[in-house]
Amino acid sequence: MEKLIELIKQEDADGWETLMFLYNAALKEINTKIDILNDEFQHIYHYTPIEHIKSRIKTPASIVNKLKKNGYETSVENMVKYVNDIAGIRIICSFTSDIYLIADMITKQSDLKVVSVKDYITHPKVSGYQSYHILVTVPIHLTQGIVDTIVEIQIRTIAQDFWASLEHKIYYKFEGNAPDYIRRELQECANIVSNLDRRMLSLNEKIQEFSEKNS
Repeated sequence: MEKLIELIKQEDADGWETLMFLYNAALKEINTKIDILNDEFQHIYHYTPIEHIKSRIKTPASIVNKLKKNGYETSVENMVKYVNDIAGIRIICSFTSDIYLIADMITKQSDLKVVSVKDYITHPKVSGYQSYHILVTVPIHLTQGIVDTIVEIQIRTIAQDFWASLEHKIYYKFEGNAPDYIRRELQECANIVSNLDRRMLSLNEKIQEFSEKNS
């Protein structure tokens, strides 16, 4: 992170463009790693744990709002220091077991440094939100040297992603202040999603057992 801040200060007026260049480069690196891991899994086990991948860079407005919300002045340096999810990748898989499998494969990459891990599946948020978050630094090789750049990786099931997407839209409509009855409904839906994931995982395990016995 220090190398990144130093590079931005050197660029001065072009600091924002430099920052976006580095975060985009980091997303490309992570996407490539994940694609290779998925292809390897298909090659060895004839099974792909990943349904699809989404990547994004936070908008300037979203970054500024997050800084203000946490009491920081708007500057490129503060963006690097205090906003860890500017670059984000979301990995969607079929089953909860796939989540931990993918997380293990990613964290074993020798050139990635794990900054933090948050398991919102074992310990869901009060809202009902479930997902697995990994914060990593990605080494970006430039002519001026290696710059470690932070990327947030979210891993969740299709059902969890469906719930999270709708929750985001609902809270956006209420500007983050949804009525209590809406919050309760969302929590109940999150419980349904959790039960659905458990049942689908159990069903998949039964199908695998049947296939092994009859192969």
